[in-house]
Amino acid sequence: MADNTKPEVEFPEGPAPTELQITDLVVGDGAEAQRGGMVDVHYVGVEFETGEEFDSSWDRGQSANFPLEALIPGWQEGIPGMKVGGRRRLVVPPELAYGPEGAGHRLSGKTLIFVIDLLGA
Repeated sequence: MADNTKPEVEFPEGPAPTELQITDLVVGDGAEAQRGGMVDVHYVGVEFETGEEFDSSWDRGQSANFPLEALIPGWQEGIPGMKVGGRRRLVVPPELAYGPEGAGHRLSGKTLIFVIDLLGA
């Protein structure tokens, strides 16, 4: 079971990946997240290049509940198959996050790292 503490995100070495990278840090043993389903998560997001945190449900003191389809493509691809109680790291290239530089979001053009704890599916 993932501990109930905000994860530290390791600063990556080398160039940003061009493909979605999925790494299970803790494998859960609960219900499995399904494509198109609802998920209840705690997460922290940092920019790949700077290591700067841009978002964290931990800092808000409450988990986030989303339909997977409403999320960025990297989450739609990277969360299904994860089990409740697990912690997963996703490294998401811009195409699967907020699009290329200039796409209108402050994180457009950026590779993002998320560490996600799945609380419910």
